[in-house]
Amino acid sequence: MWRILLIQGANMIHLGKREPEIYGKTTASELDAMLHQHARSKSYELEIFYTNVEGEAINRIHRAVEDGVDGLVMNPAGFNYAEYALRDCIKGAALPYVEVHMTNVEAPGIKCLIAKIADGVIFGLGVHSYVLGLEAMLYLLSNSPKGTLKTHGGQSGDMVARE
Repeated sequence: MWRILLIQGANMIHLGKREPEIYGKTTASELDAMLHQHARSKSYELEIFYTNVEGEAINRIHRAVEDGVDGLVMNPAGFNYAEYALRDCIKGAALPYVEVHMTNVEAPGIKCLIAKIADGVIFGLGVHSYVLGLEAMLYLLSNSPKGTLKTHGGQSGDMVARE
C-alpha cells in the first residue's frame, strides 16, 4: 500500500472561510474527508499535514523520508513567495513530488519556485486539483520500477535508487 503525504501550506487551514469567492466554500475538514475517502477507494494511505510555518513543512518532509513515505503532494500556498529552503528540502528528499494549487497561479504571474522541481503540477481546478494531484502521484508511483523513484523536474528516464 502506497503512503502519500499531503502538505497544506500557509492559510490552507482556513479553506471555506478565507476568500470563498476565490477558493470556494469547501472547508478544510470537508476537503480532508473527501481526500481520505479517495484514499480508501484507491487503497493507499494518506496523511494530511497543515502548517503556516515553512520550517514545520521542512521538518515534516524530513520525517516522511525517515518514516518511509512513498510520495509527496503539496499545496505550498503562501510559501510560494519565499520557498528556497523548502525547495532544497524537497530536492534532497528524493520523493516523487506533485504540486497542487486550487487557483490558476499563472494568471497573477506568481513565480512558483518549487513547481520547477515537481514531477507534475496541477492548478486551477479548485478542490478537484487535489484529487487529480493524488491520482498523478499514484500514476508516478505505479509506473516507477520497484525500488526506484522518478527524479524531480519531470525528466523522463532519469531514476534514482531509493534506500
